[in-house]
Amino acid sequence: MNEAVYAVVGIPFLSAILLALSPSYRLTALGNVLASGLTFAAGLSFLALPPVTETYVILDDLNKFFIILNTLVGFTTSLFSRSYIRHEIETGHLTPLFVRFYHAMFQGMMGAMNLALLANNIGLMWVGLEFATLMTVIMVGIYRTPAALEAAWKYFILGIVGISLAFFGTILVYLAGQSVLGEGEAAMTWSELLKIAPQLDAPLLNIAFIFLLVGYGTKVGLAPLHAWLPDAHAEGPTPISAVLSGLLLNVALFALLRFKMLIAANPHALEPGPILITMGLVSLIFAAFMLYQRQDIKRLFAYSSIEHMGLITFAFGLGGPLLNFAALLHMVMHSLTKSAIFFAVGHVTQAKGTQELSAIRGLSVSNPVLSVALAAGVIAISGLPPFGAFMSEFLILTSTFAREPLLALAVAFGLLVALGALLMRLQDILFGEPTTPNHPVSAASAPIFVHLSLILIAGLFLPPAVVVWFKRAAETLG
Repeated sequence: MNEAVYAVVGIPFLSAILLALSPSYRLTALGNVLASGLTFAAGLSFLALPPVTETYVILDDLNKFFIILNTLVGFTTSLFSRSYIRHEIETGHLTPLFVRFYHAMFQGMMGAMNLALLANNIGLMWVGLEFATLMTVIMVGIYRTPAALEAAWKYFILGIVGISLAFFGTILVYLAGQSVLGEGEAAMTWSELLKIAPQLDAPLLNIAFIFLLVGYGTKVGLAPLHAWLPDAHAEGPTPISAVLSGLLLNVALFALLRFKMLIAANPHALEPGPILITMGLVSLIFAAFMLYQRQDIKRLFAYSSIEHMGLITFAFGLGGPLLNFAALLHMVMHSLTKSAIFFAVGHVTQAKGTQELSAIRGLSVSNPVLSVALAAGVIAISGLPPFGAFMSEFLILTSTFAREPLLALAVAFGLLVALGALLMRLQDILFGEPTTPNHPVSAASAPIFVHLSLILIAGLFLPPAVVVWFKRAAETLG
């Protein structure tokens, strides 16, 4: 077990050091792919490992799920990033000097996220998320334009404020655990805290959860804590947009879920469910309406990420085995679909030389392969069959109708509003007279169609072994 854990965390960090020392962009791009592939292979090996709990490391069905998703999307993004960044250098949008450390920071970010997912120590989990935040801040501002630097600065300020609030909440949880477990590591070990959760001081846990919710909720991108997310997506390189939407939001929500389990296990503490339901529903409906006003294609899909993270948070807030199962399934579908969309969008914007929606028309004529990929991604993320998001959204809606019909109507309303906006935008992008320019793009199509194939297969058939695994992970959440 230790070897696999060390590999998932150690390969990215060691690779980051080696890549930072290399002066050749082409060599670091290849090294980034190789390191990401090895990390994904190590993540897959977790499927054969039993649950393990140690002082600093925990491995259960829940974080196995997140690690495998994390390493898969990290690997495919590294493949996409290789061709994307090469094009940016060839066209003069980036200089080799500015991207010298890009791949090293990518590996550092992946290692930090994996560390946060595997940490049994709540302080170590916070460190992982903090380090990942710092890495993504630097990469968001890599273009060095005024807009990119402003987006990076906004992300830094809001991200640091959020993570600082989460740090204070973590300290409060430690203080609550200290009164029962005593001073030292035990009071910061999540598995130990969960065992004695009913004995913890409820008022202290209540205050801690508010700080944790605001802190980690900022990283999740929940409204009204989302202000950094559209700017970071729009101004940063597209591979980072894919990772932010497909991975980092999930890792932040994972941290929040760990603390939700702790609070929910104390019968005298507040119920976290209604708070998560409210924030999730507000985020879903708010983002659905904001989709109609976007004029930038990357901002459009950034708000789509807020919408889906709201839906997932809502489902986890309502809770129960079936809704937890549906929320986990939707996390996978959203991560795979949204990263595929950003892969396609990255090449579309390179071909058209702009991110403005008004200047992207007639894609089905000028770039037929990219238009098929983008259309499939938008249809999938809209929750239409036969893709996997249809199944997860259907489960969330039907399960909510069975328990809270009025809430289900609100969710259905938000999803329909978002569906209308995305299909309207897709129609404008695909059809009509093709806009110019239409630069040649050496697109890495494989990552796009691998993701789309996976979500199509998931929509048609989920293997029984996968269903059992997801059920076990859902039961872990309570």
